[in-house]
Amino acid sequence: MSQFDSTVAVVTGAGSGIGQATAMAFAAEGASVVVADIDAEGGAETVSAIEAAGGAATFVEADVTDDDSVANMVETAVSEYGRLDFACNNAGIGGAQKPTADLSFDEWEQVIDVNLNGVWRSIKYEIPAMLESDGGVVVNMASILGKVGFENASAYVASKHGVVGLTKTAAQEYAQQGIRVNAVCPGFIDTPLLAAGGLDDPEARKGIEALHPMNRLGSVDEIASAVVWLCSDGASFTTGETLTVDGGYTSR
Repeated sequence: MSQFDSTVAVVTGAGSGIGQATAMAFAAEGASVVVADIDAEGGAETVSAIEAAGGAATFVEADVTDDDSVANMVETAVSEYGRLDFACNNAGIGGAQKPTADLSFDEWEQVIDVNLNGVWRSIKYEIPAMLESDGGVVVNMASILGKVGFENASAYVASKHGVVGLTKTAAQEYAQQGIRVNAVCPGFIDTPLLAAGGLDDPEARKGIEALHPMNRLGSVDEIASAVVWLCSDGASFTTGETLTVDGGYTSR
């Protein structure tokens, strides 16, 4: 028997990268998974990979900047599988890389709407569904940049600091109702999003790797493992935590 047999998980941004690895990790532990992403092709690939491994998954095209879309995502979990136990709010974007005063209003607002408001929208619909199932666990995807600053990434940094604060607050509000709320703060992880930000250049990659005492990027599976642990009974006394998985980046 796997640890998450008869449970249901929702993962946003599950069409690639950390979200895809997390969806597959939940399924490997026995959970039925709602794979949510704005990218239908990527989401379908994740579902296919889960099903090929013997798991159960359903794709929902979900835009975390749209209330109705997020509500439908959660409703699909309940209608397809009867409940909601776990949610990993992972969908996010990097945004423009510019000094703070050079950002346009649209560039700022886009990052905040996806990375911070999108997490809040997801929680808003996930928690009532979890309360109907006598509790659950929410894991929000923050970042080491939710703990420190980083040049030319002010919108991203602000959004991830916001996710950390939102996580701590929601954890306090629902702790006595059987819901735990935590966040994972990854270091720089080897994902398509990171490559799109310029790390397809070998020298740029080496420079980012050197910021971590382990002198490498993290893997998506290392972050997925942290999410799964936070949802497990082994983390039953853990809420309001921002679990840093960063190869030592923030230890400096």
